[in-house]
Amino acid sequence: MDTLAPAFRDKDLFVRLFGDDVYAVGGYVRDLIMGTPSEDVDILVIRRPAQELVRKLKPHGRVDLVGKSFGVIKFTREGKTYDVALPRTDLPRGGAIKGHKDFLIEADPGLPIVKDLERRDFRCNSIALRLTDGTIVDPLGGVQDIQRKVIRLTNPNAFPDDPLRVLRAARFASVLEFSVDPGIYDASKAIDLHGLSVERVNEELFKILLQSARPSRGLEELFRLGALEQLYPELFSLTLAIQDSVFHPEKDAFGHHTVWQHTKLTVDQAKALAELVRLEPSIKLGLLLAALLHDAGKPRTARWEFKRGRMIITNNGHDIQSEKIARKFLQRFRIFSWNGYDIGKMVPLLIKTHHRAAELWQNRESVTKKAFNRLAADIQGEIELLIYLDAADRAGRKERLVKKLDREARWLLKKFEDLDVNRETIKPLVMGRDLVKMGVEPGPGMGKMLKRLYKLQLDNKFETKAQGLKAAKSLVEGRPA
Repeated sequence: MDTLAPAFRDKDLFVRLFGDDVYAVGGYVRDLIMGTPSEDVDILVIRRPAQELVRKLKPHGRVDLVGKSFGVIKFTREGKTYDVALPRTDLPRGGAIKGHKDFLIEADPGLPIVKDLERRDFRCNSIALRLTDGTIVDPLGGVQDIQRKVIRLTNPNAFPDDPLRVLRAARFASVLEFSVDPGIYDASKAIDLHGLSVERVNEELFKILLQSARPSRGLEELFRLGALEQLYPELFSLTLAIQDSVFHPEKDAFGHHTVWQHTKLTVDQAKALAELVRLEPSIKLGLLLAALLHDAGKPRTARWEFKRGRMIITNNGHDIQSEKIARKFLQRFRIFSWNGYDIGKMVPLLIKTHHRAAELWQNRESVTKKAFNRLAADIQGEIELLIYLDAADRAGRKERLVKKLDREARWLLKKFEDLDVNRETIKPLVMGRDLVKMGVEPGPGMGKMLKRLYKLQLDNKFETKAQGLKAAKSLVEGRPA
């Protein structure tokens, strides 16, 4: 493979401005070789000083210089932003390397393009494509790695200089479905990841979850690369916790029935369900994080019990422990909201209540509307998401991805619909202003009365505003509601 036909929106503009000196680099080239072209293009311009780049680009869009020494320009045209860079070298500032800020990045227009490619992380990303004629510049064998579907280091000696590359190896292996060269596992053992910013760590984890067909692939690579033990000890503990092999027959390739294996499968199934029902990305991420942490409390609650004629591993109360662990996890990584969705609030709630949907099904012959009301209130109206998590947990005993909601999930969705229990119907009917009109003074007493009335509402003692006001009046007058 010597040439490709690059085709993206502003290709002709870049060619007109910079001729043979402009290249597409990195992921765009890799994806084009794989037959999955994208509009996410990084541009490299050689033999031109930064001032010339700025001068030529300005008439055609907004130009923002990221850093004078970096030689990177953010060029935005008609809503599309490109990184336009000069050839660069990365030099350690000295001392221990813990993150990107420990590098001195120098731009040099005269630097040969091969030198710029040598600074990149993996060979599959160290390829350039000249825009004028589609010539591929591949001095490091990146095309061959793409064809073999393997992640290999561009420069093994420089790999420890950037700890983020450990996480990127896991992400690329997961998203691209590539294998990881064994040398990367050896090189990653001595790399300290604790200095990485939570923002960069989160970015890699979120991409594994959202962009992988099977996120379990990236999660397992995090385990193999040592990142799980360093960054996510609450998940690493799952790798050492066994489950009851009868209730949880799922096992890894070596026969281990671990909570980790079940967790990975549950995340895969949650991803499949999220795609099936077309959840928007922010809500999808909430579901996937809940699946990732839903059994984090099992190592703390594991006990042997003699039941049904044999010794059984039980994990009573693990949902409560998992919720506590999830809250600390989200706080440590400063995961609060994402694209407007309150992940910090909803993920622990989903985890805490993830068994209660199944309990409704198990007691379906006798369960009343009161139970549905209370669960909907406790999950703050995220009924469907809870049902999807419950379904993923149930399907997390199988490798084959689900293609539809199972019978239990369909029954739950229909039952909530038939009973008219939803985000709107669980809103309190009686408010503080209603009690003020009845002469109740604001304060702790009013708060207790409102809680009492909301409990009556959820218990289905009243269903309309008028009925609620009548109950409130009875409480104010000291009579049974």
